[in-house]
Amino acid sequence: MPPVSCLMKPSSGMCNMRCDYCFYCDETEKREQASYGFMSEETLRNIIRRTLPRAEGAASYAFQGGEPTLRGLDFFRTAIRLEKQYNRNGVRIQNALQTNGTLIDEEWCRFLSENRFLVGVSIDGTQPVHDRFRHMRADGGPSWENAARATELMDRYGVDYNILTVVHAETAKHIGEIYRFYRERGWRWQQYIACLDPLGEEKGKDPWSLTPELYGEFLIVLFGMWYDDAKQGKQPYIRQFENWLGILLGYMPEACDQVGRCSVQYVCEADGSVYPCDFYMLDGYRLGNFNEDRMEDIDRRREETGFIRDSLILDEACRACPYHPLCRGGCRRNRDLFGEGFGRNYFCESYRMFFGECLPQLESLARNR
Repeated sequence: MPPVSCLMKPSSGMCNMRCDYCFYCDETEKREQASYGFMSEETLRNIIRRTLPRAEGAASYAFQGGEPTLRGLDFFRTAIRLEKQYNRNGVRIQNALQTNGTLIDEEWCRFLSENRFLVGVSIDGTQPVHDRFRHMRADGGPSWENAARATELMDRYGVDYNILTVVHAETAKHIGEIYRFYRERGWRWQQYIACLDPLGEEKGKDPWSLTPELYGEFLIVLFGMWYDDAKQGKQPYIRQFENWLGILLGYMPEACDQVGRCSVQYVCEADGSVYPCDFYMLDGYRLGNFNEDRMEDIDRRREETGFIRDSLILDEACRACPYHPLCRGGCRRNRDLFGEGFGRNYFCESYRMFFGECLPQLESLARNR
């Protein structure tokens, strides 16, 4: 058995924020049961005791939402205790937490630092851009200050964290000032995730929708600033660019949307139900439940459904594209038309714009590494 990658939703889709573009809100509304409440400690135990003994070398447990910190700190203390209890093979365990930061306080920071969690904090750029689409659920008010305060606390306690920014229409248009702002704040570890339109609906119709042209322009502008810093050895870590550099150097990328095929994941809802991917937590993709099923049964179901095999489907124009060795078709979610077959990646033109403009500089950086 290779390393195990498990993503859990301790609070299901529940959140103390209501972001206009939230892809998980869209997914839950398309299921027979939208929310599964809070994950019980018994379900947590069953997930860990069925996955950890099967891992070889390493196991990763990521906690996401909704907002996972709503489940409370004691739940996460229990997770650490169970990991120690069931780690009979002595594998390396990496814990991660993706949070909006609004509930992070000093007690949370002590725990995260002591247990070496890698934390992703969701921040969409400068305060005006962030607050455009990310609202507190209770009153619809702004959320940026709470998220920024969390990063200051984590700096104080030595918590490892990165900034996860959703690339929607507003972040794309303001990426220049956002990049400079992140530099001023000292946020050197950055991820940029393309915003997803609702499943099976017309693309580009919402105020936050990211068009292929706008995403292409975003990549070019961001890379230009990053490249200038890279020439001086002062660039932040930007996951997408680092993975493309790795590909040019002959390494396997760690970001699944840049591998060219879906990876084996165990994505667990609060009731223990397992899905193959966070973007496919829909009833038709359910693989089983860790409260009832063994990993072998879940793996067999994944194989029977052909989920990973289907992720290899590309149209001929995509395979013939000179940029395919780097792009590799992108994320399946942006190629899958949900029941209508697989087509070209929605952001195909974005990547063609980017590589057409920036590939020589990428190659130059790769030669000098």
